[in-house]
Amino acid sequence: MGIWITIIVAFVVFVLSLILGIYVGNKRLIASLKNRKEQLELEIQNKQKEIKELLDKAEEEAKALKQKELIEAREEIHKLREQFDLEAKQQREELKALEERLIRKEESLEKKEETIEKLKEKLESQIENAEKLEKDLETKLNVIAKMSEEEAKELVIKEAKEKYELEIAQKFKEIKDQYEDEAKKYARWVITTAIQRYASDITSELTTSTVALPTDDMKGRIIGREGRNIRTFEKLTGADLIIDDTPEIVVISSFNPLRREIAKRTLEMLVADGRIHPARIEELYEKSKKEIEEYIKEMGKEAVVRVGIKQPHNEIIKLLGRLKFRTSYGQDVLEHSIEVAQFAGMMASELGLNVELAKRAALFHDLGKAVDHEVEGSHALVGGQIARRYGEKLEVVNAIQYHHNEVDPMTPEAVLVAASDALSASRPGARKETLENYIRRIEQLEEIAKSFRYVDKAYAIQAGRELRIIVQPDKVEDAVAEKLAHDISIQIEEKVQYPGVIKVTVIREKRSVAYAS
Repeated sequence: MGIWITIIVAFVVFVLSLILGIYVGNKRLIASLKNRKEQLELEIQNKQKEIKELLDKAEEEAKALKQKELIEAREEIHKLREQFDLEAKQQREELKALEERLIRKEESLEKKEETIEKLKEKLESQIENAEKLEKDLETKLNVIAKMSEEEAKELVIKEAKEKYELEIAQKFKEIKDQYEDEAKKYARWVITTAIQRYASDITSELTTSTVALPTDDMKGRIIGREGRNIRTFEKLTGADLIIDDTPEIVVISSFNPLRREIAKRTLEMLVADGRIHPARIEELYEKSKKEIEEYIKEMGKEAVVRVGIKQPHNEIIKLLGRLKFRTSYGQDVLEHSIEVAQFAGMMASELGLNVELAKRAALFHDLGKAVDHEVEGSHALVGGQIARRYGEKLEVVNAIQYHHNEVDPMTPEAVLVAASDALSASRPGARKETLENYIRRIEQLEEIAKSFRYVDKAYAIQAGRELRIIVQPDKVEDAVAEKLAHDISIQIEEKVQYPGVIKVTVIREKRSVAYAS
C-alpha cells in the first residue's frame, strides 16, 4: 500500500513537472515570438521607409531624366530643322542648275536645228554627188563587165593607188624617218667595227693559168705527133692548151678552176718528167687528181680552223675545200666564205648574239656552189639540204637558205649571215664581171626605173653601183619620191643579178624661169 502511494505521488509530481515545464516553455516561446514580431514590424517599418526614400529618389531622377530628354529632343529638332534647311537650299540650287541646263539645252537644240538644216543641205548635195557617182560607177561597171578578173583587179588596184598614193607615201616616209637614223648609226658602227677588225687581201681568179717551159722545143713534144698528145691532154683534163708564139710559156684555159688546176699540175709534172705520151699523160693526170683531192681536204680543214668553229662532218669539209676552186664574179668562194664568217662572228659579238651559230652558218652559206652543177635548185636551198643531211642544226640550215631571201629567217643570226655576205661581195674590187654582163645590167637597171610612173629620166652611174632617177616635179611629192626609191630598189632586188650593193637616188627638182626684156 505504501509503495503504490509513493508511485502515485511520484507520477503526480512527474505530471505536474511536465505540465509546468510545458507552461514555462510556452511562455518563453510566446515571449520569443512576441519579440520576433516586434523585430519584424520594425524591419517592415524600416523597409517601408527605404521604399519611400527610393520612390522619392526615383521620382526626382525621373523628373531630371525627363528634363534631359526634353533638352535632347529640342536639340534634335533643331538639328533636323537645320538639315532640312540645308537640303532645301541644295534642292533649290539643283533646281536652279537644272533650269540653267534646260535653258542651255534649248539654245543647243536651236543650234542643232540650224546644223541639221545645214546637214540637210549638205546631204542633198551629197545625194546629188552620189547619184552622179552611181552613174559613173555604172559606166565603169559596164566597162569592167567586159574585162577579165585580172584586168578588173588591176583597175581597182590602180585607182586605189592613185587615190591614196600620197597618204601611203607620207606614212612610209614617217615610219622610215623614225627608225632610219638610229638604225643607220648603229648598223654603221657595227659594220665598220667588223671591217676594221678584219683585214684581208682582195683576191680574184682568172680563167687562165700559165706553165713555164725550159725550152721552146718542149712545145712540140707537148703537141706530139699529129697532135695526139695535146688532144689526149685536153680530153682528159677538160681544159684548153694555148700554145702560141710567147717564148717558153704555155697557157691553160678553162672556166672551171678545179679542172684548170688539175691540168696545170699534170702539165708541170709532164714537163719535169720529160716523157710526154698519151699513157704518161693519163698516169700523171690520175696522180694530180689524187693530190688535188688531198689538197681540197686540207683547204677545208684550214678554213674551219681559221674561222674557229667546232669540227663539222668530213663531207662538209670536203665540200668547203672544193669551194677553193669555185669563183663567183671572179671572187674565190672559199676565201669569200671565210670572210663572211669573220664578219658575221664579229657583228654577232658586238650585238650579243650567238657567235658560234653566226660563224658556222656563214662559213657554210655557199656550200651549194660546190655541187650546184650536179643538183637542181638554187645554191642556197641546196646548201641547206646538204647541211641538214650531215647533222647541222635547224638554225644553221635556215641561215644558209635565207642568205638570198628564199625562206623566212628564224634567228637574228640568219639576218647577220645575209648582211655579211652582201658586205663581203660589195667591197671595192672584191668581184668583177664581164663587159657583156655589165652592159646588160646597166640597161636593165635603167629599164626598171623607166617602167615606173612619173619617171622622166634614169641613169646608171658609177659602174652600175648607183641609179639616179629624175622624176616629174609637178606630179611627185617629196613623200612619194621616198616611196618611189624604195619600190624601185625592191624591183631591182627581184629582177637583177649583181655583185655588191646598188644605190637608188630619186631626184625631184623644180626650176622656175622668167625673162625680163
